[in-house]
Amino acid sequence: MLQSKMKWNFTYIQEDQTSEAFPVKGMSDVTKRLLEKRNLTDPDAIDRFLHPSLDDIHDPFLMDDMEQAIERVRSAIDNDEKILVFGDYDADGVSSTTVLIEALSEAGAQSDYYIPNRFTEGYGPNEAAFRQASVDGYSVIITVDTGIAAIHEANIAKELGIDLIITDHHEVQETLPQAYAIIHPKTSEAYPFKELAGVGVAFKFATALLGRFPEHLLDMVAIGTIADLVPLHDENRVLVSYGLKAISRSNRKGIQALRSVAGLDGAIDEEAIGFTIGPRVNAVGRLQDASPAVELFLTEDRAEADRLASLINQLNQERQKIVADTAKEAEEMLKSGEQELSNVIVVAKEGWNPGVLGIVASKLVRTFDRPAIVLAIDSETQQAKGSARSIDAFDLFANCMEVRDRFIHFGGHAQAAGMTLDVNEIDNLRQQLSDLAEQKLSPEDYQQVLDVEMSVGIEDVSLQQIEEINKLRPFGMGNPKPLFHVKQTPKELRRIGSRKNHLKITFQKQSAKLDGIAFGMGDSYPHISPHAELEVIGELSVNEWNGKKNVQIMIKDMQVSSWQLFDLRGSKHIEKQMSLSDQETYAAVSFRDTTEIPFQLPVYAPSELAGLNEVDGLLLVDLPKQLSDLSNLLNEVRPGKLYACYQVNEGAFLKTWPTRDHFKWFYGMLVKRKKFDLNQDREKLAARKGWDRSMVDFISQVFFELDFVKIEDGLITINSTPSHRDLTDSILYQERKSQLYVEQSLYYSTYKELKSWLDTQRNSLKEEVVNGL
Repeated sequence: MLQSKMKWNFTYIQEDQTSEAFPVKGMSDVTKRLLEKRNLTDPDAIDRFLHPSLDDIHDPFLMDDMEQAIERVRSAIDNDEKILVFGDYDADGVSSTTVLIEALSEAGAQSDYYIPNRFTEGYGPNEAAFRQASVDGYSVIITVDTGIAAIHEANIAKELGIDLIITDHHEVQETLPQAYAIIHPKTSEAYPFKELAGVGVAFKFATALLGRFPEHLLDMVAIGTIADLVPLHDENRVLVSYGLKAISRSNRKGIQALRSVAGLDGAIDEEAIGFTIGPRVNAVGRLQDASPAVELFLTEDRAEADRLASLINQLNQERQKIVADTAKEAEEMLKSGEQELSNVIVVAKEGWNPGVLGIVASKLVRTFDRPAIVLAIDSETQQAKGSARSIDAFDLFANCMEVRDRFIHFGGHAQAAGMTLDVNEIDNLRQQLSDLAEQKLSPEDYQQVLDVEMSVGIEDVSLQQIEEINKLRPFGMGNPKPLFHVKQTPKELRRIGSRKNHLKITFQKQSAKLDGIAFGMGDSYPHISPHAELEVIGELSVNEWNGKKNVQIMIKDMQVSSWQLFDLRGSKHIEKQMSLSDQETYAAVSFRDTTEIPFQLPVYAPSELAGLNEVDGLLLVDLPKQLSDLSNLLNEVRPGKLYACYQVNEGAFLKTWPTRDHFKWFYGMLVKRKKFDLNQDREKLAARKGWDRSMVDFISQVFFELDFVKIEDGLITINSTPSHRDLTDSILYQERKSQLYVEQSLYYSTYKELKSWLDTQRNSLKEEVVNGL
């Protein structure tokens, strides 16, 4: 067996077939079933999903306070009042700020923006910034992608005579700020879609302010929406679909420059945003003031855009190194016991960069399969600021709200959060959250989950099928890229990469072929036997190389669900050919008191293994004397991996097993010749009869044991008074025949024959072992 590293959640019953009444014709069963899995069976709903339309965008004035907020902004424009856009330092906040600044500029407003410094000010609105805005003459502040938890700051704004308009999408807490207006889909009962990103809410505000649909801002909407991991359905799907087209043809100098430094050619899809553009935009605010990212998108000077894009790309490279170093340090602290590896990880240290802690937390979640909070300690204030990421089964927002009194500041979502707390509260927070996890989670909940949409045969995977699946794009939260299950014995399995840390797998069934790539899974190679039926979970895609397109599956996880036989028979380099996992238990069994074995493993006699049902891997270091010995052992111990490590040096195997006619002819020859000199005539007889010389010796020894002949110095003579005994009375004959069957069955057999025989023994508890295969 090979255990999967994640929990596979099969979200279907394979026997269920797509409804014959499915409304869309000319579509494969695979795609139809994917649509049904998304509860898309109504023709109109399917059409809206496959062909997103701007007609499905909701009226921004359905949001509470929108009309009031727009009137206030228009009044500010008419009266030449200064408006400050207060943003956030992540990709959603940067794109939100850009959207609203451009909309205000088009509307004729005097406006500027302010993004707090992550390191000196922390997340969200703050009193000092509001007081400075008042000094600078701003009478209206509009927050984007932040503000819903700014209770104190809203009161400060009121005290200063500033009208605060909050536009946000984060989770609403128990008390709302006393702001002039709050534009938030989750506080607006009449608004039909609650899952807009911060940039989506800002875009709604811009639409209401301009009195038209500002398509030229959709590129920013796509970046913020995808980067913030909000569900890509309903209105978000429409906005992102059109936004990706807008980015691909965008004349925005900042987009062009960013594409250039990132090496993005052609059409931009959601993966390019999520893995290339989004991280670069985020990197700026993680390491310094996020203003260069906003300036990049606002500038109309290509030279300035190139300079800013180059700076941002450099910051992203620095961010990657800082993340890797911090994650390694945090892992070592947890593994060494320097900080407790509890049900919910809470790890803290002075000197860590607060800007990367969310990414570090994500890495810890993947490494340790549990929620993680990573905090940077400020020695001067004795406060810890950081970020949290979670597993599917543990709602961070809900559980942290149960211990809200531990935090100075807190906000976020079910799977991600940010917080500030006193250093002396860290241990209490760890203990309380771990207790909540202990109460609410089962051991299975800690495993990362792969939601598998469908099992497919490799014959079902084609370029045409993948192109059809891609009609479901853009993929993301709420519409995940489908994960498929494939079960097939690989035709080829090999390690690739400079460090041999990846796997390349080729599946083939008749004329159908599917390549698989498993990044970072090279360590699984020695734990997959060459003939094992491998199960993989992955995303289907097209690999294009030198103008040739091939279907492939990008593997997320794999397993071998049946027991495996590793054939190392006769090998003199066993330790180089096999690898033992630290996560499994192994033992060696000897039928003949062998003590020299590969690896430092305990060696057991078969009778000692009855109580070792927990053994994952069992090494057979020599051959049993009878097949029944091994059969009885396999009825007691059922390891997931069986290693055939035995050798045969001087075996019983003969090219031809002598029949009774062979014995009869040899005896007749002796009677006729009266004597036979083994030393002189053995080779001649073997050559004349086509026998192996060992068969001549064997027949001679059997006759000698049965007292049919005498042998002195290799000279065989007939016994004048032979006993009347059958060949089967010979112990040598019986032992050699039994040993021969053992060697034929377990050593000289093919892999397929050996595996089949072992399968039979494992599957039958009472069946008596018969001679041969």
